[in-house]
Amino acid sequence: MRYNLKVTALCLALLLGHTQLQAEAAQTCKNSIIASKPAQNFIINRNGTVTDNTTGLMWMRCSLGQEWDQNTCSGAASTAPWADSLRSAESYEFAGYNDWRLPNKNELESIVEDSCASPAINATIFPATPEDYFWSSSPYAAISQGGWSVDFNYGTVNASVKSGAMFIRLVRDRE
Repeated sequence: MRYNLKVTALCLALLLGHTQLQAEAAQTCKNSIIASKPAQNFIINRNGTVTDNTTGLMWMRCSLGQEWDQNTCSGAASTAPWADSLRSAESYEFAGYNDWRLPNKNELESIVEDSCASPAINATIFPATPEDYFWSSSPYAAISQGGWSVDFNYGTVNASVKSGAMFIRLVRDRE
């Protein structure tokens, strides 16, 4: 059933064109649901990065286009089509590292906070995250024009049209 919903979402996106949906509500978290990504799972680095103790991955705390000001992410996050997102990651340098990359579908889904929505992420660890779709590096095998994305409004994984502009968060393997 879940597969059919993803295929349906991709078909609708292909027919209608993918549009950015911006929610205006503040983040809501359910205290009755145990946090899936609590702050103690992460090492907050002073350079605008965070290391996930579970996966061993180092993440940029800000979305691409935003600036880390030692406290939060400021400015507007940028969007790009899938191929441009992959290319921008190849040459990106931040916090003294030049091996940033677009995360695969499973890596990107690993930072979804299941107890929260709008955005569905730990907002202390990843402040000012847009409540919208982010690209993964994973292509969608069933349709060559599709790639996998994660919606950080509700935390769902979706197949999306590669030509659509989506947000970007970069990751690197911890040394």
